[in-house]
Amino acid sequence: MTRKWLVIGVGLMFTFPILLLTVKSFAFDWSWGELWPSSFQLANWQTIFRDANIRQALLLTISIGFVVVALNLLIGIPAAKALAFTQFRGKALIDVLMLLPLFIPTLAVVMGLQLTMIRLQLTNSWYGVVLVHLIPTVPYTIRILRSGYERIGVKWQEQAQVLGATGRQALFTVELPLLMPSIRAAMYLTLVISFSQYVLTAIIGGGTVVTLAMLYFPYFSSANEGILAAFSILFALIPFLCLALLEGVVRLFMPVLKR
Repeated sequence: MTRKWLVIGVGLMFTFPILLLTVKSFAFDWSWGELWPSSFQLANWQTIFRDANIRQALLLTISIGFVVVALNLLIGIPAAKALAFTQFRGKALIDVLMLLPLFIPTLAVVMGLQLTMIRLQLTNSWYGVVLVHLIPTVPYTIRILRSGYERIGVKWQEQAQVLGATGRQALFTVELPLLMPSIRAAMYLTLVISFSQYVLTAIIGGGTVVTLAMLYFPYFSSANEGILAAFSILFALIPFLCLALLEGVVRLFMPVLKR
């Protein structure tokens, strides 16, 4: 019984703020001290979607997030497989170097990196922002996928090769399906980190690349709590919707890639 109430309490602790924000985003004339709004309307959501800056920032944020996810998987899958199954000199040093972006302050890293990116003419552009978003995401992706490879081991791949499967067939019929839980976790974490980057985007993007994270702070200072609640719900829902879209793409193209 105690465990049941503990689960209920923890569930309410996480769901109540979300429910409160949802009600607040549709509420009209909800004064302090009132238990429930007097009426509901869509004005707060209409205000957000009528803002051309938000629409542009939304599309740019999703585009950058998808590219960052794709690059993370292209880098992370072979790197994680090599670190999981291959022994070579300097492997321990690489493990340490991969953790450095997670422990060194982001501002210190990006201020030093900005000079290099200015020389390479990568600042004030979305592809420069994509590259700088790899710094806080790739280490997490490699560690998640490495754990996935270590979990499944090599026996399934060896069995596929014994049965005559080519390297590509083993990859798409055995390796990636078994690795999908880790891939999903890596994709979602990458999306959340990329969407929430403010400092990296502001410095490298130079104010030209405007994402939702950069618009959140002006909205946060807004006196209209309903608009702020609607913007917060939108900002929180985007990673889930993007992950569902990525899942659909994976399920659509995986049978084709197996051939």
